[in-house]
Amino acid sequence: MTDDVTAPVRRRDARRNRELLVEAAHEVFTEQGLEAPLDVIARRAGVGNATLYRHFPSRAALVDAVFRDPLTGTMAAGEQARAATDPWEGLVGYLEAVFAVLATDRGTNDLMTTHLEGVESLQAVHAHNRATMDLLLRRGHEEGSIRADATTEDVLFALAALGRAVPSLATAAGPEAWRRPLALLLDGLCASPAVAPLPSPALTADELGDVLQGLGPHRAPRSSPE
Repeated sequence: MTDDVTAPVRRRDARRNRELLVEAAHEVFTEQGLEAPLDVIARRAGVGNATLYRHFPSRAALVDAVFRDPLTGTMAAGEQARAATDPWEGLVGYLEAVFAVLATDRGTNDLMTTHLEGVESLQAVHAHNRATMDLLLRRGHEEGSIRADATTEDVLFALAALGRAVPSLATAAGPEAWRRPLALLLDGLCASPAVAPLPSPALTADELGDVLQGLGPHRAPRSSPE
């Protein structure tokens, strides 16, 4: 009988510990980025390291649990952009929505601007982001609003590079400071007879993946070996 009584209590405690870990991890990742020490997360949740690893055996598993739902907002913004009647307005609105998040959440910034293995929700968002860019650029090329030699890899690379700087930019110059460099980037994508052709070949998809892998997440003090 004792086991029958205590089992539901243990399950409730386990669920509560998992919820506390996810909440604490989101706070710490937002503040410090995805390489924040895991023992800091455990302490903030009020549990031991063993409890953290019992629920999340890897950093990737914890990251996936934390950001699976928030990342759906990025995909929703992409769907809205795809449905826009004007591809240029769709592109601008989409990038503004993405950068507003990148400026305030270092964890999401790490996810959106780098390549991290083992995070299932991230793979879906990256694929959706690429498909959104493919569609908007193709439509923009067809109607002549986006320069014809701009590729999806060009745009994704520029967004990753600029996105990495956004948290520091927000800290130094305010939460809306990203709007100026984004406006310059968008101006560079506009089709214009006076625009010179882009130099050198565009990145391939594989080359872009290598670049994102090399960027790595925002650095934070490392925890004990995982």
